[in-house]
Amino acid sequence: MVRNGVPMKARRTVMVATAAALCLAAVACGPSGDDASGGKDKGNAATHPSRTGTPSGSPSALPSPSPLPAGTGRVLTAAELAAAALTTGEVADYEVTPMQGGEETGSEKSEDLACRPLAAVINGAPEPAATATVFRTVMDKSEEGRDDQTVVTEILGSHPKGAARQVLRDVRDAVQACAGGFRTASADGPSTYSRVEQLDAVKVGDESIAYQVTGNIGGDKVPLVFQLVRRGSTVVTFYMADFLDEATPELPPELLIAQTAKLP
Repeated sequence: MVRNGVPMKARRTVMVATAAALCLAAVACGPSGDDASGGKDKGNAATHPSRTGTPSGSPSALPSPSPLPAGTGRVLTAAELAAAALTTGEVADYEVTPMQGGEETGSEKSEDLACRPLAAVINGAPEPAATATVFRTVMDKSEEGRDDQTVVTEILGSHPKGAARQVLRDVRDAVQACAGGFRTASADGPSTYSRVEQLDAVKVGDESIAYQVTGNIGGDKVPLVFQLVRRGSTVVTFYMADFLDEATPELPPELLIAQTAKLP
């Protein structure tokens, strides 16, 4: 889990690689396409709570990005994947940095086999496993100093041919199968996620899926929002959480659009 060595000041503004690690940090290191839950640390927000997500099937005002051709399917090397990641200046107001604390992934295991894909995403390691992975933290610098500063974790994974499609397929199935929540176990102890709900996804890539997992920390509910986007053999996981209130955070569409456009 990515939490050792991260100072308390950094925890206020920096999103770590996995939802589980984020939850632990919050308690001071305690426990669309076709094939194509915990106490809140009121001073440690990693989202913009005024942005709310839209449940799947509800009217949505999400922008429609310019259509891109289908991904080439080329399996990127680690160097190519790093070059394809967003950089500071490519999206106005956003600073992109390597994730603080390194790139160590989580170790949560779902008690329910059907929910294993969701736990894998929470760990920062979607399955089937990637051959190369790059972690980035994206922050809205125009909100610097605010407790509700927008901070997004971005994880790019290069997968063997066919495996990227399987990642999205398995996550889509798990979202439906695990709507009532699930429990996980790890070296840091058990975690409970009380609800899983599919959300409207920004329409980018060859296919994508967005969903909310509600985590529980010390009796409080913490919304964790993910969107997985596949373009060719690359899967990008975008992640936000809200530690200020229980509003569903919305991932900034401009980030998803810009990142997808950089992928081959």
